[in-house]
Amino acid sequence: MIVVDTGNHIAALAAKMAKPHVIAAYPITPQTTVVERLAQYVESGELNSEFIRVESEHSAMTACIGAAAVGARTFTATSSHGLLLMHEMLHWAALARLPIVMVNVNRAIGPGWNIWSDLNDSMAQRDTGWIQFYASSNQEIFDNVIQAYKIGEDERIRLPVMICYDGFILSHTSMPVEVPKQEEIDDFLNEYKSTWQLDINNPITHGNIVPPEPYLEIRYSMEKAMKEAKKVIEEVGEEFGRKFGREYRLVEEYRCDDADYVIVTMSALAAEAKIAVDRLRDKGNRIGLIKLRTYRPFPHEYLKYDKMIVIDRAFSPGLGGIIYSEMEMDGKEVYGFIAGLGGVDINYKDIEKMYEYAKKGKDGWYGIEVK
Repeated sequence: MIVVDTGNHIAALAAKMAKPHVIAAYPITPQTTVVERLAQYVESGELNSEFIRVESEHSAMTACIGAAAVGARTFTATSSHGLLLMHEMLHWAALARLPIVMVNVNRAIGPGWNIWSDLNDSMAQRDTGWIQFYASSNQEIFDNVIQAYKIGEDERIRLPVMICYDGFILSHTSMPVEVPKQEEIDDFLNEYKSTWQLDINNPITHGNIVPPEPYLEIRYSMEKAMKEAKKVIEEVGEEFGRKFGREYRLVEEYRCDDADYVIVTMSALAAEAKIAVDRLRDKGNRIGLIKLRTYRPFPHEYLKYDKMIVIDRAFSPGLGGIIYSEMEMDGKEVYGFIAGLGGVDINYKDIEKMYEYAKKGKDGWYGIEVK
Protein backbone atom coordinates (compact mmCIF):
# COMPACT_ATOMS: atom_id res chain seq x y z
CA MET A 1 0.00 0.00 0.00
CA ILE A 2 0.99 3.65 -0.39
CA VAL A 3 1.24 5.66 2.83
CA VAL A 4 1.62 9.44 2.76
CA ASP A 5 3.19 10.61 6.00
CA THR A 6 6.13 12.43 7.58
CA GLY A 7 9.60 10.96 7.76
CA ASN A 8 9.30 10.51 11.52
CA HIS A 9 6.01 8.63 11.27
CA ILE A 10 7.42 6.49 8.48
CA ALA A 11 10.44 5.64 10.66
CA ALA A 12 8.05 4.65 13.46
CA LEU A 13 5.99 2.53 11.08
CA ALA A 14 9.10 0.71 9.86
CA ALA A 15 10.22 0.08 13.44
CA LYS A 16 6.75 -1.24 14.30
CA MET A 17 6.82 -3.65 11.36
CA ALA A 18 10.24 -4.94 12.45
CA LYS A 19 8.57 -5.95 15.75
CA PRO A 20 11.15 -4.88 18.34
CA HIS A 21 10.75 -6.44 21.76
CA VAL A 22 11.93 -3.30 23.57
CA ILE A 23 11.69 0.40 22.68
CA ALA A 24 13.53 2.99 24.79
CA ALA A 25 12.09 6.48 24.38
CA TYR A 26 13.15 10.01 25.24
CA PRO A 27 11.90 13.12 23.40
CA ILE A 28 14.02 15.70 21.60
CA THR A 29 13.19 18.04 18.72
CA PRO A 30 12.86 17.12 15.85
CA GLN A 31 12.79 13.40 16.72
CA THR A 32 9.97 13.38 19.29
CA THR A 33 7.16 12.27 16.99
CA VAL A 34 9.02 9.03 16.21
CA VAL A 35 8.70 7.73 19.76
CA GLU A 36 5.29 9.36 20.24
CA ARG A 37 3.90 7.37 17.32
CA LEU A 38 5.50 4.17 18.64
CA ALA A 39 3.90 4.84 22.03
CA GLN A 40 0.54 5.03 20.26
CA TYR A 41 1.18 1.71 18.53
CA VAL A 42 2.01 0.04 21.85
CA GLU A 43 -0.92 1.65 23.72
CA SER A 44 -3.42 0.64 21.03
CA GLY A 45 -2.16 -2.95 20.99
CA GLU A 46 -0.90 -2.74 17.40
CA LEU A 47 2.63 -3.43 18.63
CA ASN A 48 3.49 -5.95 21.32
CA SER A 49 6.61 -4.30 22.69
CA GLU A 50 7.98 -3.15 26.04
CA PHE A 51 7.97 0.67 25.88
CA ILE A 52 10.44 2.16 28.36
CA ARG A 53 10.18 5.88 29.15
CA VAL A 54 13.62 6.83 30.37
CA GLU A 55 15.03 9.97 31.96
CA SER A 56 17.67 10.82 29.33
CA GLU A 57 19.16 9.75 26.02
CA HIS A 58 22.09 8.18 27.87
CA SER A 59 19.55 6.02 29.71
CA ALA A 60 17.76 5.21 26.46
CA MET A 61 20.88 3.65 25.00
CA THR A 62 21.69 1.94 28.30
CA ALA A 63 18.22 0.38 28.31
CA CYS A 64 18.70 -0.87 24.74
CA ILE A 65 22.07 -2.35 25.66
CA GLY A 66 20.59 -4.19 28.63
CA ALA A 67 17.66 -5.46 26.59
CA ALA A 68 19.83 -6.56 23.66
CA ALA A 69 22.20 -8.31 26.07
CA VAL A 70 19.40 -10.64 27.17
CA GLY A 71 18.39 -11.42 23.59
CA ALA A 72 15.79 -8.75 22.74
CA ARG A 73 15.41 -6.91 19.42
CA THR A 74 15.56 -3.21 20.29
CA PHE A 75 14.85 0.24 18.86
CA THR A 76 15.36 3.84 19.90
CA ALA A 77 15.51 7.28 18.31
CA THR A 78 17.27 10.54 19.09
CA SER A 79 18.76 13.72 17.65
CA SER A 80 21.60 16.21 18.08
CA HIS A 81 22.53 16.79 21.74
CA GLY A 82 20.65 13.64 22.66
CA LEU A 83 22.96 11.61 20.43
CA LEU A 84 25.96 13.34 21.97
CA LEU A 85 24.73 12.44 25.46
CA MET A 86 24.65 8.78 24.32
CA HIS A 87 28.27 8.88 23.15
CA GLU A 88 29.73 6.74 25.95
CA MET A 89 27.09 4.06 25.52
CA LEU A 90 27.43 4.02 21.72
CA HIS A 91 30.92 2.62 22.24
CA TRP A 92 29.57 0.05 24.70
CA ALA A 93 26.87 -1.10 22.29
CA ALA A 94 29.30 -1.59 19.42
CA LEU A 95 32.10 -3.30 21.34
CA ALA A 96 29.52 -5.58 22.97
CA ARG A 97 28.41 -6.49 19.42
CA LEU A 98 24.75 -5.72 20.05
CA PRO A 99 22.67 -5.09 16.88
CA ILE A 100 20.61 -2.21 18.25
CA VAL A 101 18.80 -0.12 15.63
CA MET A 102 18.47 3.61 16.16
CA VAL A 103 17.10 6.50 14.13
CA ASN A 104 18.95 9.80 14.42
CA VAL A 105 17.18 12.87 13.08
CA ASN A 106 20.05 15.16 12.11
CA ARG A 107 20.12 18.54 13.83
CA ALA A 108 22.85 21.13 14.38
CA ILE A 109 24.84 21.27 17.62
CA GLY A 110 24.77 24.29 19.96
CA PRO A 111 25.45 26.79 21.24
CA GLY A 112 23.44 28.72 20.29
CA TRP A 113 20.40 26.54 20.11
CA ASN A 114 19.68 25.55 16.53
CA ILE A 115 16.93 23.07 15.64
CA TRP A 116 17.70 22.93 11.91
CA SER A 117 19.67 20.29 10.06
CA ASP A 118 23.29 19.59 9.49
CA LEU A 119 25.12 16.29 9.87
CA ASN A 120 27.71 17.04 12.55
CA ASP A 121 25.78 15.21 15.29
CA SER A 122 25.93 11.77 13.67
CA MET A 123 29.23 12.19 11.82
CA ALA A 124 30.87 13.05 15.15
CA GLN A 125 30.03 9.45 16.19
CA ARG A 126 31.97 7.94 13.30
CA ASP A 127 34.52 6.18 15.53
CA THR A 128 32.05 4.42 17.83
CA GLY A 129 31.68 1.32 15.64
CA TRP A 130 28.10 1.90 14.46
CA ILE A 131 27.07 1.26 10.87
CA GLN A 132 25.61 4.53 9.55
CA PHE A 133 23.00 4.93 6.81
CA TYR A 134 21.79 8.28 5.42
CA ALA A 135 18.40 8.66 3.73
CA SER A 136 17.36 11.29 1.19
CA SER A 137 13.64 10.40 1.05
CA ASN A 138 10.96 8.98 3.32
CA GLN A 139 10.96 5.80 1.22
CA GLU A 140 14.64 5.35 2.02
CA ILE A 141 13.94 5.93 5.71
CA PHE A 142 11.47 3.03 5.73
CA ASP A 143 13.65 0.74 3.66
CA ASN A 144 16.82 1.50 5.64
CA VAL A 145 15.18 0.77 9.00
CA ILE A 146 13.96 -2.63 7.80
CA GLN A 147 17.31 -3.54 6.25
CA ALA A 148 19.19 -2.32 9.33
CA TYR A 149 17.83 -5.19 11.41
CA LYS A 150 18.80 -7.82 8.86
CA ILE A 151 22.29 -6.34 8.44
CA GLY A 152 23.07 -5.69 12.10
CA GLU A 153 21.74 -9.08 13.22
CA ASP A 154 23.69 -11.01 10.60
CA GLU A 155 26.07 -13.39 12.41
CA ARG A 156 28.96 -12.05 10.33
CA ILE A 157 28.32 -8.50 11.58
CA ARG A 158 26.60 -8.13 14.96
CA LEU A 159 27.00 -4.37 15.07
CA PRO A 160 24.51 -1.62 15.93
CA VAL A 161 23.04 0.43 13.08
CA MET A 162 22.12 4.12 12.92
CA ILE A 163 19.70 5.48 10.29
CA CYS A 164 20.11 9.23 9.79
CA TYR A 165 17.97 11.79 7.99
CA ASP A 166 17.59 15.57 7.97
CA GLY A 167 15.53 17.27 10.65
CA PHE A 168 12.39 18.99 9.30
CA ILE A 169 13.55 18.55 5.67
CA LEU A 170 12.43 14.91 5.95
CA SER A 171 11.33 14.40 9.55
CA HIS A 172 8.29 16.68 9.25
CA THR A 173 7.69 16.51 5.49
CA SER A 174 5.03 14.14 4.13
CA MET A 175 5.87 11.99 1.12
CA PRO A 176 4.27 8.89 -0.45
CA VAL A 177 5.94 5.68 0.67
CA GLU A 178 5.34 2.16 -0.60
CA VAL A 179 4.84 -0.09 2.42
CA PRO A 180 4.89 -3.90 2.05
CA LYS A 181 2.50 -6.19 3.87
CA GLN A 182 3.46 -7.25 7.38
CA GLU A 183 3.85 -10.87 6.34
CA GLU A 184 6.31 -9.82 3.63
CA ILE A 185 8.42 -7.96 6.21
CA ASP A 186 8.21 -10.98 8.53
CA ASP A 187 9.44 -13.19 5.70
CA PHE A 188 12.32 -10.82 4.95
CA LEU A 189 13.44 -10.44 8.58
CA ASN A 190 14.45 -13.59 10.38
CA GLU A 191 13.48 -13.97 14.00
CA TYR A 192 16.25 -12.41 16.07
CA LYS A 193 18.54 -14.94 17.75
CA SER A 194 21.42 -13.48 19.72
CA THR A 195 24.85 -15.10 19.47
CA TRP A 196 25.47 -14.39 23.15
CA GLN A 197 23.20 -13.27 25.96
CA LEU A 198 23.04 -12.81 29.71
CA ASP A 199 21.18 -15.73 31.25
CA ILE A 200 20.87 -16.41 34.98
CA ASN A 201 20.73 -20.15 34.24
CA ASN A 202 23.93 -20.04 32.20
CA PRO A 203 25.94 -17.18 33.71
CA ILE A 204 28.79 -15.52 31.84
CA THR A 205 30.99 -12.53 32.58
CA HIS A 206 30.40 -9.44 30.45
CA GLY A 207 32.00 -6.01 30.59
CA ASN A 208 34.65 -7.01 33.12
CA ILE A 209 38.30 -5.99 33.17
CA VAL A 210 39.98 -6.95 29.86
CA PRO A 211 43.78 -7.29 29.60
CA PRO A 212 45.49 -5.41 26.73
CA GLU A 213 45.98 -8.33 24.30
CA PRO A 214 42.35 -9.59 24.36
CA TYR A 215 41.13 -5.99 24.12
CA LEU A 216 43.21 -5.50 20.98
CA GLU A 217 41.68 -8.66 19.52
CA ILE A 218 38.14 -7.48 20.37
CA ARG A 219 38.78 -4.18 18.60
CA TYR A 220 40.20 -5.99 15.59
CA SER A 221 37.16 -8.28 15.38
CA MET A 222 34.92 -5.21 15.25
CA GLU A 223 36.99 -3.79 12.38
CA LYS A 224 36.73 -7.10 10.49
CA ALA A 225 32.95 -7.03 10.98
CA MET A 226 32.76 -3.48 9.65
CA LYS A 227 34.71 -4.49 6.52
CA GLU A 228 32.50 -7.56 6.09
CA ALA A 229 29.48 -5.28 6.45
CA LYS A 230 30.16 -3.83 3.00
CA LYS A 231 29.41 -7.21 1.44
CA VAL A 232 26.44 -7.90 3.71
CA ILE A 233 24.89 -4.46 3.05
CA GLU A 234 24.95 -5.12 -0.68
CA GLU A 235 23.67 -8.70 -0.29
CA VAL A 236 20.74 -7.49 1.82
CA GLY A 237 20.12 -4.60 -0.59
CA GLU A 238 19.93 -7.03 -3.52
CA GLU A 239 17.57 -9.33 -1.63
CA PHE A 240 15.41 -6.35 -0.70
CA GLY A 241 15.30 -5.40 -4.37
CA ARG A 242 14.17 -8.87 -5.42
CA LYS A 243 11.38 -8.87 -2.85
CA PHE A 244 10.22 -5.28 -2.96
CA GLY A 245 11.51 -3.82 -6.23
CA ARG A 246 13.96 -1.29 -4.72
CA GLU A 247 17.59 -2.43 -4.76
CA TYR A 248 20.20 -0.79 -2.54
CA ARG A 249 23.99 -0.63 -2.50
CA LEU A 250 26.58 1.22 -0.44
CA VAL A 251 26.12 4.18 -2.78
CA GLU A 252 23.77 5.26 -5.55
CA GLU A 253 25.53 6.22 -8.79
CA TYR A 254 23.51 8.56 -10.98
CA ARG A 255 24.49 9.47 -14.57
CA CYS A 256 28.14 8.74 -13.87
CA ASP A 257 29.07 6.57 -16.87
CA ASP A 258 30.43 9.34 -19.09
CA ALA A 259 30.82 12.07 -16.46
CA ASP A 260 33.73 14.50 -16.50
CA TYR A 261 32.83 15.60 -12.94
CA VAL A 262 31.00 13.63 -10.23
CA ILE A 263 29.31 15.26 -7.25
CA VAL A 264 29.69 13.34 -3.96
CA THR A 265 27.23 14.08 -1.16
CA MET A 266 24.61 12.45 1.06
CA SER A 267 21.26 12.76 2.81
CA ALA A 268 18.77 15.43 1.64
CA LEU A 269 21.48 17.31 -0.28
CA ALA A 270 21.82 14.28 -2.55
CA ALA A 271 18.17 14.59 -3.63
CA GLU A 272 18.76 18.24 -4.49
CA ALA A 273 21.97 17.33 -6.31
CA LYS A 274 20.02 15.01 -8.64
CA ILE A 275 18.01 17.99 -9.84
CA ALA A 276 21.21 19.97 -10.37
CA VAL A 277 22.77 17.11 -12.35
CA ASP A 278 19.74 16.86 -14.63
CA ARG A 279 19.71 20.61 -15.25
CA LEU A 280 23.43 20.71 -15.94
CA ARG A 281 23.12 17.73 -18.29
CA ASP A 282 20.40 19.57 -20.19
CA LYS A 283 22.92 22.37 -20.72
CA GLY A 284 25.47 19.95 -22.17
CA ASN A 285 27.61 19.37 -19.06
CA ARG A 286 28.78 15.82 -18.45
CA ILE A 287 28.26 15.51 -14.72
CA GLY A 288 27.10 12.72 -12.41
CA LEU A 289 26.30 12.07 -8.78
CA ILE A 290 27.38 9.60 -6.14
CA LYS A 291 24.95 9.57 -3.25
CA LEU A 292 26.57 8.05 -0.18
CA ARG A 293 24.04 5.78 1.44
CA THR A 294 26.61 4.53 3.95
CA TYR A 295 29.15 6.62 5.80
CA ARG A 296 30.34 3.76 7.99
CA PRO A 297 31.62 1.56 6.50
CA PHE A 298 33.07 4.22 4.19
CA PRO A 299 32.73 3.21 0.50
CA HIS A 300 36.18 4.19 -0.78
CA GLU A 301 35.96 1.73 -3.67
CA TYR A 302 33.14 3.69 -5.31
CA LEU A 303 34.91 7.05 -5.16
CA LYS A 304 37.14 6.30 -8.13
CA TYR A 305 36.42 9.18 -10.51
CA ASP A 306 39.17 11.52 -11.69
CA LYS A 307 37.26 14.74 -10.94
CA MET A 308 34.95 14.91 -7.93
CA ILE A 309 33.07 17.70 -6.19
CA VAL A 310 32.38 16.89 -2.53
CA ILE A 311 29.61 18.76 -0.70
CA ASP A 312 29.81 18.40 3.08
CA ARG A 313 27.06 19.39 5.50
CA ALA A 314 29.43 18.75 8.40
CA PHE A 315 33.02 19.67 9.16
CA SER A 316 35.85 18.89 11.55
CA PRO A 317 37.34 22.15 12.89
CA GLY A 318 40.97 22.40 11.88
CA LEU A 319 40.60 19.71 9.22
CA GLY A 320 37.68 20.66 6.97
CA GLY A 321 34.75 18.88 5.37
CA ILE A 322 34.47 15.40 6.85
CA ILE A 323 33.69 13.42 3.70
CA TYR A 324 36.27 15.41 1.74
CA SER A 325 38.91 14.72 4.40
CA GLU A 326 38.28 10.97 4.24
CA MET A 327 38.59 10.73 0.47
CA GLU A 328 41.55 8.87 -0.98
CA MET A 329 42.90 11.49 -3.37
CA ASP A 330 45.54 9.37 -5.22
CA GLY A 331 46.18 12.08 -7.78
CA LYS A 332 42.47 12.74 -8.32
CA GLU A 333 41.14 16.25 -8.78
CA VAL A 334 38.83 16.72 -5.79
CA TYR A 335 37.07 19.94 -4.79
CA GLY A 336 35.48 20.28 -1.36
CA PHE A 337 32.64 22.57 -0.36
CA ILE A 338 31.25 23.03 3.15
CA ALA A 339 27.63 24.13 2.83
CA GLY A 340 24.28 24.21 4.58
CA LEU A 341 25.48 24.15 8.19
CA GLY A 342 22.83 24.99 10.77
CA GLY A 343 20.06 24.52 8.23
CA VAL A 344 21.20 27.15 5.73
CA ASP A 345 19.15 26.34 2.63
CA ILE A 346 21.10 24.81 -0.25
CA ASN A 347 19.12 24.22 -3.42
CA TYR A 348 19.92 22.91 -6.88
CA LYS A 349 20.95 26.39 -8.08
CA ASP A 350 23.59 26.55 -5.35
CA ILE A 351 24.89 23.14 -6.38
CA GLU A 352 25.11 24.31 -9.98
CA LYS A 353 27.18 27.28 -8.76
CA MET A 354 29.53 24.94 -6.87
CA TYR A 355 30.07 23.03 -10.10
CA GLU A 356 31.00 26.26 -11.88
CA TYR A 357 33.39 27.21 -9.06
CA ALA A 358 35.04 23.77 -9.19
CA LYS A 359 35.62 24.09 -12.93
CA LYS A 360 37.54 27.30 -12.12
CA GLY A 361 39.60 25.50 -9.48
CA LYS A 362 37.82 27.08 -6.51
CA ASP A 363 36.38 25.43 -3.40
CA GLY A 364 35.90 26.08 0.35
CA TRP A 365 33.06 27.40 2.52
CA TYR A 366 30.19 28.07 0.16
CA GLY A 367 28.64 31.48 0.72
CA ILE A 368 31.62 32.72 2.76
CA GLU A 369 34.94 31.87 1.07
CA VAL A 370 33.34 31.31 -2.30
CA LYS A 371 30.29 33.33 -3.24
